[in-house]
Amino acid sequence: MISDPILEKYRQIPHSPGVYLMKDAGGKTIYVGKAKDLKKRLSSYFIKKDHHDPKTLVLLEMIRDFEVIITSSGHEAFILESNLIKEYAPKYNVILKDGKNYPLLRVDMNEDYPAIMRVRKIKNDHALYFGPYSSSLSVNRTLNQIQRLFKLRKCKNTQFRNRSRPCLNYQIKACLGLCCNKVSSEDYKKQVQAAILFLKGRSKEVKEELKTRMTAYAATLEYEKAAQVRDTLAAIENIMERQVVVSPDMKDRDIIAFAWNRGVMVITVMVVRSGYLIDTVHYPFDLGFKEPDELLSAFLDDYYENLGVLPSSILLIRDIENRALLEDRLSEKKQNRVSIHIPVRGEKMRLLEMAEVNAAQELEKRLLKEDEERASVFMLKDLLGMDRLPGCIECFDNSNLSGKDPVSAMVVFKDGRPHKEGYRKFIIRDMDTPDDYAAMFKVLSRRFSKEPAKMQFPDLLLVDGGKGQLGMALSVLKELEIENQFMVAGLAKKDVIKGEDHDKIYIPGRSNPLNTSNAIKALYLLQRVRDEAHRFAITFQRNRREKRAGLSFLDDIPGIGPKKKKALLMHFKGITKMKAASVEEIAALSGMTQTLAEKLLQALHETT
Repeated sequence: MISDPILEKYRQIPHSPGVYLMKDAGGKTIYVGKAKDLKKRLSSYFIKKDHHDPKTLVLLEMIRDFEVIITSSGHEAFILESNLIKEYAPKYNVILKDGKNYPLLRVDMNEDYPAIMRVRKIKNDHALYFGPYSSSLSVNRTLNQIQRLFKLRKCKNTQFRNRSRPCLNYQIKACLGLCCNKVSSEDYKKQVQAAILFLKGRSKEVKEELKTRMTAYAATLEYEKAAQVRDTLAAIENIMERQVVVSPDMKDRDIIAFAWNRGVMVITVMVVRSGYLIDTVHYPFDLGFKEPDELLSAFLDDYYENLGVLPSSILLIRDIENRALLEDRLSEKKQNRVSIHIPVRGEKMRLLEMAEVNAAQELEKRLLKEDEERASVFMLKDLLGMDRLPGCIECFDNSNLSGKDPVSAMVVFKDGRPHKEGYRKFIIRDMDTPDDYAAMFKVLSRRFSKEPAKMQFPDLLLVDGGKGQLGMALSVLKELEIENQFMVAGLAKKDVIKGEDHDKIYIPGRSNPLNTSNAIKALYLLQRVRDEAHRFAITFQRNRREKRAGLSFLDDIPGIGPKKKKALLMHFKGITKMKAASVEEIAALSGMTQTLAEKLLQALHETT
């Protein structure tokens, strides 16, 4: 229910453009929005609430106060909203990938031997950036394709400078081996320029440039180089055959449409370069407080701020409030005209309809996955005989190396999917030998250390193991006097020797495993939870081990004392990233110098 003070405050709001800030009980800004008409927009939150989905209604219940800032125009409201979001970082505002940065590709042509590398942020460093890509899988696929076609170096700058012999990539002819082979900077940069054209979608220009180069090599009897260019040319032609011409005018444009249902929205971007459709990417969001048009506007602002290479034209399925302002900003960034169109007929409308179909299909796929996850949770409830849904599942996994550096990790699944905000790591101290019971007691004691009345318990605690491990967990919970607060189950691996087909689920009070033949999705859910806990624990233990190795290694380097050692480990988290860093990056840390950084890197490459 919206409180009377909020309703009274709402009645005094004028029909003016501006920005509104929603606040929680602690006075913290949890959402910032803009509107051409503040009165009309706020009425959709406080008066006309019937069209909101259940998820948004839950968020509305958190609002205890709000503020408005009136502006003279919608453009001013747009700019102010953007600045306030950056200042307050509100919990419920939509930012690309929930505040994380999408991956990009970066190449610095000012270097003698540029490499194309993965990065997460665009810096003002005069380098070229490509992206953003929708996922790590997408950017890795593109990077692998580029490196396979043009055989560019894969090694980091520090590795490249310190390498004394060719790496495996050169041996398998996946790299030109420029660190040790006689490849001139000029010849190498020709390959990089061709890769840049390819990333820009200029495949035809790449072909023409490669044909010219191949002819030149053949004319000077450099047949080996000509053969390498010929192979690259054939691979690019093979890729182009699989690309579809969707725009006869052969222009660069982005085609953007969306679909939404049940509080979920998918924005689809079809990337067309030189008339060829080179990529179709999908960006899913929870609508939250935003209307679809609002979310599209927020997405475009964030997406194009982080885009490395801008198209000359953008086609939108629906108009946005800040279209003119966005056009001006993008044109200034591109230093050429960028136009945003909302076509209603013709070939361009056909392209938008294609994007809309793709968005609807992706949305349907995601909603189907949500339904399957929800169904597996209901199935698990019935299988375990629980009186409530196992909406929150917790699972712990211990990890050590011959008893050294023992750790434990906790993962949380909510409504059948990982809830990474709830993950926790535990360092197990005062243990020199493996002791599962002692480790479990220490970890569960720390997890459930509050008074039962103040404790948030999971619906289900999953134990990795069979009857023995389940009994051990129940003993610990009994000792902590919380054995009846939630359900506990054990998941044991199948015994292949005995001919078992599936892992086995054990519950308290039953000697035999449950029959999962009619509840296979419930079993798969528990397997996902257990495997995620194992992955999380192993990664944590490996990082701890590497940090310990870094500590002992740094102790042996003259000039690096406790303060410098702490600064190095705090920054790099281990010797692997330290080894891949540049001299300049290390020298910039507190207490470090250029000379000491060079000495450290030399020692790292000689002994690790």
